Amino acid sequence: MSRNSNSIDEAVTRNLERYFRDLEGARPQAVYDMVIQAVERPMLEVVMRHAQGNQLRASAMLGINRNTLRKKLINHGMLGQ
Repeated sequence: MSRNSNSIDEAVTRNLERYFRDLEGARPQAVYDMVIQAVERPMLEVVMRHAQGNQLRASAMLGINRNTLRKKLINHGMLGQ
């Protein structure tokens, strides 16, 4: 992996540590869903932009099925049904 890919890991780690610190004793809930929601939409936006809106190309970039990509785009309100 290139050095740049590690920066995403570092950013997630840094932000999760801040999240837990900011809880000030409160119990964390649904951390997995929170992280996925925070990361998935911007990732889809960037990939779709680089794929120039082509879902087949974007799904190949992401390594997921085009139907799965379509479902995610709809779920994030990025595509009309």
